[in-house]
Amino acid sequence: MNRRFFMLTTASAAIGAGAVLALKPSASVTDFIVAPANAQEASDVTVPDLVLGNADAPVELIEYASYTCPHCAEFHKSVFEPLKREYIDTGKLRFVYREVYFDKFGLWASMVARCGGEMRYFGVQKMLYDEQRDWLAGGKDTMQIVENLRKIGKRAGLTDENLDACLNDGAMAEALYAKFTREIEEHNVDATPTLVIDGEKHSNMSYADLKEILDAKLAE
Repeated sequence: MNRRFFMLTTASAAIGAGAVLALKPSASVTDFIVAPANAQEASDVTVPDLVLGNADAPVELIEYASYTCPHCAEFHKSVFEPLKREYIDTGKLRFVYREVYFDKFGLWASMVARCGGEMRYFGVQKMLYDEQRDWLAGGKDTMQIVENLRKIGKRAGLTDENLDACLNDGAMAEALYAKFTREIEEHNVDATPTLVIDGEKHSNMSYADLKEILDAKLAE
């Protein structure tokens, strides 16, 4: 199948070191977005929030994270899984996931995850984080990483036709990027993962530290 129309650049995935990955949005992130034929098209696209848990939960937690951030992958393994069991699934916490784009691969991963709809999103998300090293193993080989993402999408039940349509949706790409830039300005996000708990910004932390904050909020 011809893949020539994918949104390609020569930029490689930005993976850094340290406890968090510093966020430095750049015009280069937008270089690979295919502009829709109609300028109104992007503004007409609805990009829903990605939410888990009880809408009326007493505490809200917003996570800002990138699929190419290794510390986000670790957070989802060691913190998010127990958080979901103990707080989200029990109705104590409303969880909102907000995507951050360091590079084209992070945006493409988000587009693959969203391709299956809201009901399937968090299942694909888990695969993307659990297998982050594997699908990013292509390094600078853009087409290899595209194919790795497509394989994850297919395992989630998507077809080649689904994936072609989603990955080449220029209006959606522009709408996602616009949403991302608005949201990081709203909470002054400069690293990932960043947590916003009832409007208060926090940096990456252990589950024990997060649990302490949440339990104090719930006791108020």
